[in-house]
Amino acid sequence: MPGSSGNNGCGSRSITGPSGPSGALGRVGVSSSTMGELIEFASNGGTGQGYLATPPTGAASTAGIIVLQEWWGLVDQIKRTCDRFAEAGFTALAPDLYHGRTVPLTEPDEAGKEMMALRMESAAKDLSGAVDELGRRTGRHEVGVIGFCMGGGLALVLATQRPDAVKAVVPAYGLIPWPDAQPEYARLEAAVLGHVAAEDDYFTPAAARELEAELTGLGKSVEFHVYPGAGHAFFNADRPETYDKESARLLWERTVDFFNRTLG
Repeated sequence: MPGSSGNNGCGSRSITGPSGPSGALGRVGVSSSTMGELIEFASNGGTGQGYLATPPTGAASTAGIIVLQEWWGLVDQIKRTCDRFAEAGFTALAPDLYHGRTVPLTEPDEAGKEMMALRMESAAKDLSGAVDELGRRTGRHEVGVIGFCMGGGLALVLATQRPDAVKAVVPAYGLIPWPDAQPEYARLEAAVLGHVAAEDDYFTPAAARELEAELTGLGKSVEFHVYPGAGHAFFNADRPETYDKESARLLWERTVDFFNRTLG
């Protein structure tokens, strides 16, 4: 249960302790327990919060990964994704863009309302603050970003807003539904790995091809993978109606390899 557990200094503090071993991903019916902690961090004059997972040996000198939520909020599935990155040797931070609010996975209409109510100015501060917090904890300036659904779109936005720090970006079936959040792709410095569901009606393979062509035309490093038979949100193991085990496995393996190659 949230409650202050001491100050970590430099503008951040832990607000929960570890909540148990990581639930295994890669199957439906995963455990809701997590291994990281909720923290607060400086966010351009304000305070952001998020879920932080670090390797057993600590965050120092590890590569940092920002993990961006779907429209449900900072739910257990996103926390466990951070845990998996920590188990793979990364330090992962998922900023809470809804500031404590989550939407039940059975309420997509409500989730859509929360997504569209997101204030881009506030979200940009939280995202940039999360990048700086990861750099402070790891001692490394450059980070990677992965996002799912709306988080995939925001991953691209962040990469264009913080080209000084974001070296690798992974949009997974990413959406950018906000008119005031369209990325300036000319500013992009990061390598891009895109994951596209072949049966996605939200971010279609045709839209992915257009984005790939645009980025390639700008001279960016870009690689897209289309997953046959998979639909939108196929990585979310907590949604059996969308989850695709084999596609999720491939997405994970390709992503970890990409971050290892680009972040060293």
